[in-house]
Amino acid sequence: MGAIPFSKGVAFRVWAPNAEKVFVTGTFINWDEQHYELLSEGNGFWYTEVSEAQPGDEYKYILFYNNQKLIKNDPYAKEVTNSAGNSIIVDNNFNWEDDGYQIPSWNELVIFEMHVGTFNTPQRDMPGNFKSVIKKIPYLKKLGINAIEIMPPMEFPDDYSWGYNPAYPFAVESSYGSSKEFKVLINEAHKAGIAVILDVVYNHFGPDDMDIWQFDGWKEGEYGGIYFYNDWRAETPWGNTRPDYGRDEVRTYLRDNAIMWLDEFHVDGLRLDATAFIRNVKGLNDSPTNDIEEGWSFMQWINEEVQKHFPGRITIAEDLCNNAWLTKTTGEGGAGFGSQWNNSFANEVRANIITNDDDLRDMDIIANQIKKHIDDDITSRVIYTESHDEIANGKARVAEEIWPGNVDNWFSRKRSVLGAALVLTSAGIPMIFQGQEFLEDRWFYDKDPLDWNLSNQYAGLVDLYKTLIELRKNTKGTTKGLTGQHVEVHHINQDEKVVAFHRWYDGGAKDSVIVVFNFRNQELDNYVVGVPSGGQWKVRFNSDWKGFDEEFTNNYTGASEATEGETDGMSHYISLSIGPYSVLILSQD
Repeated sequence: MGAIPFSKGVAFRVWAPNAEKVFVTGTFINWDEQHYELLSEGNGFWYTEVSEAQPGDEYKYILFYNNQKLIKNDPYAKEVTNSAGNSIIVDNNFNWEDDGYQIPSWNELVIFEMHVGTFNTPQRDMPGNFKSVIKKIPYLKKLGINAIEIMPPMEFPDDYSWGYNPAYPFAVESSYGSSKEFKVLINEAHKAGIAVILDVVYNHFGPDDMDIWQFDGWKEGEYGGIYFYNDWRAETPWGNTRPDYGRDEVRTYLRDNAIMWLDEFHVDGLRLDATAFIRNVKGLNDSPTNDIEEGWSFMQWINEEVQKHFPGRITIAEDLCNNAWLTKTTGEGGAGFGSQWNNSFANEVRANIITNDDDLRDMDIIANQIKKHIDDDITSRVIYTESHDEIANGKARVAEEIWPGNVDNWFSRKRSVLGAALVLTSAGIPMIFQGQEFLEDRWFYDKDPLDWNLSNQYAGLVDLYKTLIELRKNTKGTTKGLTGQHVEVHHINQDEKVVAFHRWYDGGAKDSVIVVFNFRNQELDNYVVGVPSGGQWKVRFNSDWKGFDEEFTNNYTGASEATEGETDGMSHYISLSIGPYSVLILSQD
């Protein structure tokens, strides 16, 4: 489908089942509108070959329906001049240098969510682009993350957007760069050992600058025509623009899009936006009158296709309803996703960090979120305290919520670190949002770029995140348990606001990990916590270390020798010193 370069020119194929005639025009024919007519292939498909056309040329389709002349961009356009401009013929050839690269095992993933337009801007009055992201790959590699999740870089109206309003889902956003430049970004990320997960939007399109709207002229009422539902199922919170998942050609259009990113662009995973609105008109669980059965089967098909053709790559649902069926296999009747965003973790952890009253922090809630499984596999949920949703639309970054207008304070630094440590030690795939690691203030806005000066001002906090990420990935070989499937919260102290838990892969030295959180603004000395075995337990991480921040109290705990005696349901115990609002991570050699 689309414009297909070949040895004798360019072939054009388009689906327009209600059109009476179809022509292709472009710069290759000086925009003559009736020189190259497409021939019907049946079933609504039209095709021709143009010897004069070549990559780089601009083009459009001219469709005739019911005495109307419609001038339309290609629904499969790989690039457009802009969302209100022309389609561009693209040469897909690219010199990949990532042979043999594979996404890390899901239990070792650490995701960094990124918005191209604000991540690294060439100057403040213009959006960032693929080239400017590439310049920060050495920083990301040093930070230690091994996957970036890119908010939708598909063509949208104007130059500024979150990306969740795609006008042309096959084309990269023109203000970000070309499709080749996006491939260069992915190639460079892979060379640095960083996977690329791409946000895709299949729950709605637009609603603006969409040439697929009433594409071939046919419609019912004021609905969108062949690509959309033309009844009550069209309704979404973003307009009446839900794709018709029951129509084979539309299902194939979306499937082709998913496969293109994985095949032609070598991305390592897809995160499907707002899947609740693919499976249900209202985006609800347990609302059968609003269920869209073909939407569920469409998601199953996408996941089966990915597993079949690209084994090991991940698909993630942003459903936000904590529906366990999303990550069950399609053989069980599930949707077949590898994982799903777990917003209850974000909501409950944030609430317990942001409140300024220590007595209101609920350790039972924290404990539940540490160990919570959506199903039997810890990788079935992605956990975070900050994402583009959690820090916008009336909400702000964690440090800002703790002390509005004054993130450069001890409390914001201390307690935001507690949130980061929970993300990077609890059961699940951890994710952080751009700038979180250097205390970027306020909230997410698509015209407010990151202030990279903060990465120097808070270099100690960046090192803190780097250390946590190293431990989470078991880079030094002493914390394998943080990649394991097993977690037990064995110590909950509501009075002192302390939680401790044990994570392990197989168990034993360099595997079993004990993590201890102090959620109160007080130092604790000789604090007793159970451990699963005798011998020496070494502190691998102390968030209270002055090396991370000169204002931290540097409450020191060295190696602790375990004493035999049943404690917290374990055979031994250790005594620790814990700083205020601090976390310790321990394991054995």
